[in-house]
Amino acid sequence: MVLSGHVQPDADALGSTLALARGLRALGARVVATFPGPFTLPESLRWLPGADTLVPSTDVPPSPDVFVSVDASSTGRLGELAALLEAAGTSVVVDHHASNPGFGDVRVIAPDAAATVVLVAALLDGLAVHWDADLAACLYAGLTADTGSFRFGNTAPGTHELAARLLRTGIDHAAISQRLFDTAPFGWLRLLSLVTGRARLEPAVGAGLVWTWATTGEARGCGLAEDQLEALVDVVRATREADVACVLKGQDDGSWVVSLRSRGATDVARVAGGFGGGGHRAAAGYTSRLDCEATIAALVATLRATGR
Repeated sequence: MVLSGHVQPDADALGSTLALARGLRALGARVVATFPGPFTLPESLRWLPGADTLVPSTDVPPSPDVFVSVDASSTGRLGELAALLEAAGTSVVVDHHASNPGFGDVRVIAPDAAATVVLVAALLDGLAVHWDADLAACLYAGLTADTGSFRFGNTAPGTHELAARLLRTGIDHAAISQRLFDTAPFGWLRLLSLVTGRARLEPAVGAGLVWTWATTGEARGCGLAEDQLEALVDVVRATREADVACVLKGQDDGSWVVSLRSRGATDVARVAGGFGGGGHRAAAGYTSRLDCEATIAALVATLRATGR
């Protein structure tokens, strides 16, 4: 059996993959856990229990009996591993993205779930898997990350009930949160100063837009790994005057990865879907092959046309 999160896995994708792998192995299953290349984890996630058991996608069986896609909103998010959806005897999709079109032979897709780890937790319960502290740490990391430490609108009573159950296993939730959210190299301050200094506010665009940009080259120039760009949008989104926050992240190949966040009035999953991306109503993204100026111009035009 092969389990895979999406390309450049976040805490939900990785936590879901590792927790499910740990649970299945406890039942005696032969499991290979991986994610699409590049095979590099951000420092903030390398500590997750089981991360050292991950293997590069080049080392997975080409036609496994079962392939499980975890937290991938589309086949494109699986990169080179998307081929296993057809090559495997059975393909299973476990995901919580509203934009998921529905792929795979067996689908466990619930857009109302706060995170994919919520679905994995239910699957593990169905298999009567015991939750130890290591498994719980993986689930908690995904839960707290995708709910913004329980600040986002996807947090529900069941979210806190699951968190309480995870805490009862003895995990150090404060240490987990510190590793995920409150630890960064000094260079992060240099990058943050640069990016916030060029931010633009467009109050007349839709329900208000704030945007800025950064490149992987700038991240490296500050002594940072490229994944540090991911956290920028969560700083920009605090702007009171804008419903939509956008960060354009320039890649080495000339493309721009666009991260969108909404304070509630705008369905950014719908906006991202128009550009071939996806996500949730309040958090979504896509990739643009246009230059920076043309990319933001296209986004502005779409927000003005839709109003919301």
